Amino acid sequence: MSNRKLNVFLPIMMAVVLALGMFLGHKMPGSNTGSNTIFFAKANRGPLQEVLDLIKMKYVDTINTDDLQQEAIEGMLLHLDPHSVYIPPSQLQQVNEDLEGNFEGIGVEFNITADTVNVVAVISGGPSETAGLQTGDKILKVGDSTVAGNGITTEKIRKLLRGPKDSEVTTTLLRNGKQITAKIKRGIIPIYSVDASYMIAPAIGYIKISKFSATTYDEFMAAMRKLQRAGMQKLIIDVRQNPGGFMDAATRILDELLDEPKLLVYTKGKDFPKAEFKTKRPGMFEKGALAILTDEGSASASEIVAGAIQDWDRGTIIGRRTFGKGLVQEQYDLDNGGALRLTVARYYIPSNRSIQKPYGNGHAAYDDDISERFTHGELVNKDSIRITDTVPYKTASGRRVYGGGGITPDIFVPFDTSRFSTTLMAIYTRNTFSNFAYQYFTSHKEEFKQYKDAQDFTNKFQTTPAIYNDFKTFAKTDSIPGLDRISAKDEAEIKSRIKALMARQLYRTEGFYETINTTDPVVKKALETLEKEK
Repeated sequence: MSNRKLNVFLPIMMAVVLALGMFLGHKMPGSNTGSNTIFFAKANRGPLQEVLDLIKMKYVDTINTDDLQQEAIEGMLLHLDPHSVYIPPSQLQQVNEDLEGNFEGIGVEFNITADTVNVVAVISGGPSETAGLQTGDKILKVGDSTVAGNGITTEKIRKLLRGPKDSEVTTTLLRNGKQITAKIKRGIIPIYSVDASYMIAPAIGYIKISKFSATTYDEFMAAMRKLQRAGMQKLIIDVRQNPGGFMDAATRILDELLDEPKLLVYTKGKDFPKAEFKTKRPGMFEKGALAILTDEGSASASEIVAGAIQDWDRGTIIGRRTFGKGLVQEQYDLDNGGALRLTVARYYIPSNRSIQKPYGNGHAAYDDDISERFTHGELVNKDSIRITDTVPYKTASGRRVYGGGGITPDIFVPFDTSRFSTTLMAIYTRNTFSNFAYQYFTSHKEEFKQYKDAQDFTNKFQTTPAIYNDFKTFAKTDSIPGLDRISAKDEAEIKSRIKALMARQLYRTEGFYETINTTDPVVKKALETLEKEK
């Protein structure tokens, strides 16, 4: 009896389940009828995600929704501050490497001229030096990929040369007219942030910091130990054109320069509780005379250093007003492999000054701020500085300091606008200096072996009339205007720059700064100031 009942009702039950399933499917999200959902609520995706989903599913043509998403994100960020940025997946690795202080690759510097990849420098102790690569080599092939004469770009050659540590890449090189093959085992290549450290005068040390990365503090300490062994009693720290980086690197360096207990900086935001950063331990250089060199390119962590040193009367700020970035970003990784660098707080230096310049007039006005400073004369005249005095403050010594829009220097050194003649501008923009230095160095290597170090080179090498004439002949191939009527001032600039770039070929950034600083007016003012201090 029970089996007969089951046989009767089973088809009826299956029909009911099937009908119910069809009805529910008809009403679920994704149905193309346009009817309201009854039994299931849609997930709260927000209109932006809804629009992207609809475009992806319904639009008449095939669209790259990744590009649409990036443009949508960037459009949203335009309504925030200028330092909240989206980093697409294609750029994230390079951005992170720059701050982490290393990357995995073969360890060469290169440039591309006339469709040829030239090895400009081989990093000492790196994989390429081990494999026998030399400055002046021309890279023809990387693996099976021909890179010479086929429109190779810097980004393409970088991708070919970089790769995981211990992986191997085979390169075909041209050296002295002969093809050779070199197998290179990739390794971890440091990206240094301390570009130079040397004794610039008796008892006076000089340290150039190009950014504040994960390795900057360790590099700084190594430089300090070297200089102190050499008899350093006074110090110049150069953070011109330093865009900043990790705040931790800046505060750890400040801890070496200021005694205890002192506030260095604090951060505070709407959803970001106040956090104070103070000196924690005895520092390596708490007493000697100190100068910090700044300009309109000194930003963020550079301004933390300059601001704290100024507020505590620890040293003299020399140069020009800093950039004015007082916002703190945190980086959030996204599912697509990119990242969002979002402003979460402001930082304040010990005087309670927020040095962030205004950004309420939009990103374009913010980006044009430096050129506006040039236009209204601030870069050449201290009286033209437009100070946003957010917090009136005098230091313990009675010195008035200003905040809001950057750190205003104690000693102003104007920008030399005469360096921007038509001829010099063309030489710089067309990379003529660097290309000539590379070409001259590689064809006169034997002559440069007489110099034992950067100091010896700086003291002895001269840009002779013959070298200067060779440069003018070389510059004509770049169609540089005005080569037949170069002023005496431009000629001095050209000779100085050639010498500095020759030093860079020999001794990298250390040699460049040791040489170029001999004619730098800001460095000269710092030396003059420190030599007067006891």
